[in-house]
This record gives sequence, structure tokens and C-alpha cells, in this order.
Amino acid sequence: MDGMKENRTHGHGPREEANVSTVQIVIPCYNYGRYLRGCVASALSQEGVDVSVLIIDDCSSDDTVDVCRELAESDPRISFIHHPVNKGHIATYNEGLELVSADYVVLLSADDLLTPGALRRAADLMDQHPSVGLVYGNPRMFQEEAPSDIKTKASGWTIWSGSEWVEMMCRAGSNFICCPEVVLRTSVQHRIGGYDPALPHSGDMEMWLRAASVSDVGRVKGADQACYRMHPLSMQRTVHSGMLFDLKARLAAFASAFSKEAGNLPEAAHLYNLAKSALSRTAIRHVQQSIECGIELEATPQAYEQFASSINPDLKSTVEWRSFERIRARKRGHLRTWLARKHASFQRRLAHYQWRRSGVHRSIQ
Repeated sequence: MDGMKENRTHGHGPREEANVSTVQIVIPCYNYGRYLRGCVASALSQEGVDVSVLIIDDCSSDDTVDVCRELAESDPRISFIHHPVNKGHIATYNEGLELVSADYVVLLSADDLLTPGALRRAADLMDQHPSVGLVYGNPRMFQEEAPSDIKTKASGWTIWSGSEWVEMMCRAGSNFICCPEVVLRTSVQHRIGGYDPALPHSGDMEMWLRAASVSDVGRVKGADQACYRMHPLSMQRTVHSGMLFDLKARLAAFASAFSKEAGNLPEAAHLYNLAKSALSRTAIRHVQQSIECGIELEATPQAYEQFASSINPDLKSTVEWRSFERIRARKRGHLRTWLARKHASFQRRLAHYQWRRSGVHRSIQ
């Protein structure tokens, strides 16, 4: 990436105890008591930082409260709050974030895990670069058993100016981060405030955009920073589904961010237009690929077209639109469909590989 700064000095030498960074882990939990012990253990086993854990039980109906009591009694670094009435995930997140007083903060879902040394690696980067307010790294996806081949040795750092990172997100029209791999500087978190209740699906994405609008962004290279659990009961798969829904949620995140801190960036209007252009072209590409591959959409092609054209008046002059028109008019044979599926699969693998190496998605501009 143009303008990207590399830093290969890790700062992993011995520290004086007085200089050890403090990190608070906020763990919101709703009916995930069965995962809670593992999540907390992954946080408390972090070396080289002073860790404390705050669990917030949002009126779970399972054994979460009992697990919280057991954990809090076993270690003075653990505290918990119990909601007698369910407040919802956004209100729970914000309650925890407001209570943080450590140098750095992590919002960690109860079903996710930190990898060994993740907090030390992130803290080293921010300790040495005070302008960096957000650090992330590679997340590992898993379902039942956590990966056993976790990489814990960093190969360096990448540091972007916040405005540069925001521009890359706008050009890609997508989110570069899952969530558990993020460590935020608490002063930055408090400056930008909590999650927006109007963004239940894309609040994380908006948070990263706002943080990058007031600080630089760093990425730990080479090491795995967190394990992100994928399972059928997750909110992503039960409450939110469909590409068009996701694109609209991304648009809402960009709109909200640019109505707040991102609106103060140089050329903010241009950046927001880049984001809308990227989202519209992504929508048309998705419809085109679905037609080519013989895959049924969850919404009509017309709904995608309406969304794309409503945010990009120049859509019909783009390469994506012209390609879409050709595909729509062409007859689809079995061989053509097979080739299209192979090509789409290759493109997905390539995009995933590039994201794992660089931490950003390829721009579609």
C-alpha cells in the first residue's frame, strides 16, 4: 500500500515492572456460560501486560451467573456485573467500555479467545507509537476446537495514518476486522464514545472508522492475534443474513462514521462517495457472479440494482455495470456455469490470502 509504514522492531526486551501496560478485557455474555471459562483463561494467561477482566452477564438463562461467581472467587483480577433485565448487546458493550480505566481495552465476546502473547504484541506496538489508537492482527476462525497451530511470533508491524486506513476501507467498501483481534487505546475509545445503538449489525465497522479518524492504525504481522468462533447460533447467522442486508448495513456504518469523527477528515465528502461507489459496484458484481454461477439470490436482482443505483448515480458508466449487462443477456450453459464457479472460488481464496497477508481487502476502484 502506498504510504504504508513498516516497523520490524518488536520491543520484546525485558521491561521494568512499573512500565508494564495495563489492559482491561470486557467480556459481554449472554447464554454463553459454556464458553466463558475458556475465554477468561485466554485473557488471564497473557504475559507481559497487567490484565483485568470485567464480565457483564446480560440476564442469561443458562449457568452464566454461576460461572461468573466461580471465576470471580478464583482470581481477584476478575469482576462481573449481572443484569436482572436483558439490555441487549449494544447497551452491554457500552456499559463495559465506559468503566474501563486501563491503558488499553479489548471487547472480547464470551465465545472467542485471545491467542498467547496477543496483548503484549499489541501493547508493544502502541507503547512505542503513541499516535496509534487501534491495533489488530490476524484472526483464526474455528468452530468447536480452537486451532492448535497458532502462530505467536510477530514478523513486524504495519502502521498506517488513520486517514489512509479510512480511505482504504472506503475504496474497498468492506470491513477489514472481525473484532476479537482488536486492542484499542482507552483514551481513544473514550474520546469517540461507544457503539451506536442504531447499528446492531455494523457497529464494529463504524467504531473502527471513527477510531481511525482520530488516531493512527497498527497491525501485528505474522502472528495470530485471536480466535473467532463461527457457529450456527452466532448472531451473524441467525439474525442477519443475505448480501444485500450486509451491504445496507455497511452503508449505514459509513454514513454514521462520516456524520461523526470521519466527517472531520480532509476530503471527507470524497471518501464517503468512494465508499458508496464501492458498495454499489460490489452489489452489481454479486448479482453478476450469482447469475454466472447459477446461484439463487436471497433478494431479487432488481432489489440489488435499486440499491446500487440509489447510492451511485454513475453506476451505469462503470465496468461492473457493462459486464453485468453482458452476462444478463447471455445464455448460460453447464460448462460456462462450472467455469464461473471455479473462477469465483479462486477469487475468494485469493482475496482471503491477500487479506491475511496485508490486513486489508483489495480495493475495487
